[in-house]
Amino acid sequence: MRAFRMGRGLTPEDVAARIGISRAALYRAEQGQIPKIETLAGIADVLDTSLASLLGAGIEYVPTAVAFFERMRQLEEASHEVVGLFGPVSYLLTSDAYDDMLAEVLREGPRAGRGPNENDGAALETLLGVLRERKAWFRAAKPAIVSLISSSDIERFLAHGAVGRYDLDEATILRRRRDARREVEHITALVADPPSNVEIGIVLEPTPATTFQIFRQADRSVLAISPFRLGEQPNVSLGVALITSAPEPMALHEEIAARLRASALQGEAALGHLRALLDRHGVQHA
Repeated sequence: MRAFRMGRGLTPEDVAARIGISRAALYRAEQGQIPKIETLAGIADVLDTSLASLLGAGIEYVPTAVAFFERMRQLEEASHEVVGLFGPVSYLLTSDAYDDMLAEVLREGPRAGRGPNENDGAALETLLGVLRERKAWFRAAKPAIVSLISSSDIERFLAHGAVGRYDLDEATILRRRRDARREVEHITALVADPPSNVEIGIVLEPTPATTFQIFRQADRSVLAISPFRLGEQPNVSLGVALITSAPEPMALHEEIAARLRASALQGEAALGHLRALLDRHGVQHA
């Protein structure tokens, strides 16, 4: 409920006023104290979503990047392990400098996935805030993470840098490529000396066009499939993410994750491959 509200750019006061309940009542609902079905139906109408998605029952269809990454934050905080294919690398493992680069790239790029009359700047700042919360929690809680990284994603990241549009001047592109090199060097350092809760695998075979993450929790596993990207050509503008615990898609993606994990380069092999990519595609620092 909180994620969908944030995705629509609405405050708790906005939603409460539209359906005629108190701010405190809406807060209780967002904390999981389920109100009357009529109230839930009213909230779903205001947030332009189905009652099933609002309750996280069946498949959740998430139409904005803000709502999706807020759901990621919520799912991560209930998980003991996260397995993901998210290019160019799991955001949770990126450096603090990556946040600065990402903010610059997203501000120069297309809309943040909201309606035509809404405040894109506010939506983007909300998104960046959610991302920072996710990283801060990960560093403090230290859950296990398996980050499957596509070698081809790293190559493109090094070759082009992260760009939000295609008319940037040569100096900016060069700076972005240097930023990309620093980030890949950061990942290389993690591969060389991985924290006890981190496993990184470099995938050489073709990977799915959409990213996915599996959240392993005490009583269930949850799958998130996303069109949103934070890498070389970020997309926080358009798409519909899916979140589900349904057995069939869970089993199929667990199989994909297991195959990629088994074939991925790890340890010294991954380290040598990343260093070769840096030599081949990375620009030198100023």
